[in-house]
Amino acid sequence: MKIITISREFGSGGRELGKRLADALGFSYYDKEIISAIAKESNFDEQYVEETLLRGLTPNYTLTFGHTFAFGPDPIMQNELKILNLQQEIIKELAKKGDCVMVGRTSGSILEEDYDPLKIFVYADLASKLDRCRSRADAGEHLTDRELEKKIRQIDEGRARHQRLFTDKKWGARENYHLCINTTGLEIKSIVPAVRDY
Repeated sequence: MKIITISREFGSGGRELGKRLADALGFSYYDKEIISAIAKESNFDEQYVEETLLRGLTPNYTLTFGHTFAFGPDPIMQNELKILNLQQEIIKELAKKGDCVMVGRTSGSILEEDYDPLKIFVYADLASKLDRCRSRADAGEHLTDRELEKKIRQIDEGRARHQRLFTDKKWGARENYHLCINTTGLEIKSIVPAVRDY
């Protein structure tokens, strides 16, 4: 079984790379499907699930993680912990189905022990990330460069926080991935053949 996980900076094109790579390899692709499955199992709104996973868990007390998260007395914390437990279960269930590419959701850390996935990290310089975000923005979204930069930074900080719940390996540190890809100035589809061959 071959599993590829993709961690990425917001706006770097990691999601597009993951989808194109899955198509090129004939693998299943999981990204938003993970959010939908968590929402269905938890009876929470998909947007709430996505926002919880984007910002990462910020408990008011030290949280110790074993194989599952323990529920604290805070109802909001209980909801967040339920989402995190379901995230693990669903990612592991999807991995059992066969060859796949999973984007985000700390899938590389969650699957590391059982599946030893090929872990990819995708990044880019700020100007490229701003351009990519603007090209994919909803018609009604009119953020200034400063506001968009703040959004990118907040999402990436949330991803790093989220990963710390599952591993002590630093999010984005090159030694924790098999392949790091700088998409600055590159068209994503142009690099897919090289990544597929790798």
